[in-house]
Amino acid sequence: MSKPLKKAGDTALFYNDFAEEFDRKMNRYDLRRRLDIVFNELLPREIRGKRLLDAGCGTGHFSLAASERGAAVTSMDIGERLLAKVAEKCETERIIGSVLQMPFEDNSFDIIVSTEVIEHTPAPYNAVSELYRVLRPGGILALTVPNRFWKWSCVLANALKVRPYEGMENWVGYDRLRKKLEAAGFSVIAYKGFHALPFQAAFLHPLLTLMDRQGDRFGRFYINIAAACRK
Repeated sequence: MSKPLKKAGDTALFYNDFAEEFDRKMNRYDLRRRLDIVFNELLPREIRGKRLLDAGCGTGHFSLAASERGAAVTSMDIGERLLAKVAEKCETERIIGSVLQMPFEDNSFDIIVSTEVIEHTPAPYNAVSELYRVLRPGGILALTVPNRFWKWSCVLANALKVRPYEGMENWVGYDRLRKKLEAAGFSVIAYKGFHALPFQAAFLHPLLTLMDRQGDRFGRFYINIAAACRK
């Protein structure tokens, strides 16, 4: 594991400080849905032997899923405690680093997975260019992010103190993200919304999964964005 970042703000390291509670407090439906979208909709079914970067790996759920499918996984996050949690789940190369300035050479990975990460940086669209840089020509990026259209809901939840989050949030716009992906050089091969309504209410889950089928048509009104891009 490389050395920790020397100058990271407190808000940037919120999830690192939250590492011991992260898995217990995350929404399991949202996690399962994102895993399904990434590995069954955005990425090729066969990833065995591919060099895969989990960029902003958190506690390692996507690293674990990729490892189980035979990929050679590098798990990267800015939080050393988070990477310790990854090590409890799976054997991967673990690197401390930011998606804004990754410690890898150009064209290093066949596949990059980055799910609910770039919005926790000061410059999410800059992260798009950095993801492009380290992906090999012909490689695939699977990206999920919250949709700025719904940012008001989190502002309200934070004000009412019903959401235990104090970190950095710079949500991206539905149309602007696609333009930034294309401007960076990506060819967007799939682009859709998911979670049409707040997923915290369990009784809505069957309806949400059904409504996700319309995410490519009405995605700009959905809570989250999913994109598959080829370099």
